[in-house]
Amino acid sequence: MINNTLSKLFKGDKVIWMVFFFLCIISIVEVFSASSQLAYKGGSYLSPMFKHIFLLILGIFCMIITLNIQCRYFKVALPFLLIVSIITLGAVLFAGQNINGGSRWLNIFGLSFQPSEIAKGTMVLATAQIYSVLQTENGADKNAFKWVMGLSIVILAFICGENLSTAALLFLVIVMMMFIGRTPYSQLGKLLGVVTLLGVAGIFFIMAFGKDVNEEKKLLAAHNVTVVSDDKDGLFEKRPWFLKRADTWKTRIDKFMNSKDIPPDSVDLDKDAQVSYANIAIASSNVIGKGPGNSEQRDFLSQAFSDFIYAIIIEEMGIIGAGGVAFLYIILLFRTAKIANQCENNFPAFLAMGLALMLVTQALFNMCVAVGLAPVTGQPLPLISKGGTSTVINCVYIGVILSISRSAKKRTPAANAQPAAV
Repeated sequence: MINNTLSKLFKGDKVIWMVFFFLCIISIVEVFSASSQLAYKGGSYLSPMFKHIFLLILGIFCMIITLNIQCRYFKVALPFLLIVSIITLGAVLFAGQNINGGSRWLNIFGLSFQPSEIAKGTMVLATAQIYSVLQTENGADKNAFKWVMGLSIVILAFICGENLSTAALLFLVIVMMMFIGRTPYSQLGKLLGVVTLLGVAGIFFIMAFGKDVNEEKKLLAAHNVTVVSDDKDGLFEKRPWFLKRADTWKTRIDKFMNSKDIPPDSVDLDKDAQVSYANIAIASSNVIGKGPGNSEQRDFLSQAFSDFIYAIIIEEMGIIGAGGVAFLYIILLFRTAKIANQCENNFPAFLAMGLALMLVTQALFNMCVAVGLAPVTGQPLPLISKGGTSTVINCVYIGVILSISRSAKKRTPAANAQPAAV
């Protein structure tokens, strides 16, 4: 009786379910450990964990609903999701909550969410739909590339101004989906060439017109000018928004390229010290780590529960535990690839691979930042980092993959058997 109930509830690929639950367990343990600062500020050690568990339960509820939706209905939702994405992305530019210099959150009826999280899944869904419709025997029709690029330009233009890392992540996933969708190499080559030129021009613009906030503060300090805050210190309030974003990007690039030891009297727990404390956490982990809940650097990392949670995982679980977490994402990617290979139609195959690539690529971004291989991007670790919108949306992504796994064609042993020798 119980087994029948559980089988009806946990439908879809069992391996995906196992990976998901392992990531959730790791998330609860590590968020509980890494939320010391939030606990101190809120006056309750259990409150951040309970909030995170609530979001995971809400995400699981949404995931169960999603996995019970037949794949063809995802196509029906595409026009609605496109309209919602464009409206909310436009609204966040004018009425968004400004946090850390970027307007990424939109507050509706007391609930805050990131429209970019919805837009990412919508673009993957749209790309899968376009490439499934415009597939030919010789690969994707040339119009598929044009349709996807036109839609991508609109969506990415909204995201890029306030969240460059998310835009870059989404664009990379779209390019990988184009490759999987058999886009002509001539079109991919032209795209990569244009992107390279735009990237070089963008870096030149940032380095030429952007101002390093930290360097400006040091200059003012040298002239005995007291700096109060980034928003009120008078450094950049008269600059246009795109130059302010260039200031942020240049500061991050300079910090990454010119990383050096920070004197104790110059430590800023919210900015300068993040990468340094992450490195300390990693260096002190050894092979097996200090054990769950025994992190020391969590008290110094301002985003230990989000952007730098992988550094805390390494510190507490060691190289073995960190490798195990990375291996879970690899299993997720390869298992999804197997599910996509079993699909009879192109649409569910493209959609499943796009969502898996989204989750795994974002995880790779976060891990690279934590170990110092990439500048700080603000990308959380999917299904592990403490979050609001991202936690629920990522659960929905897993639900879509599980829904596709339910309808994927099951190959029989006879179909896979080798012909008998005559």
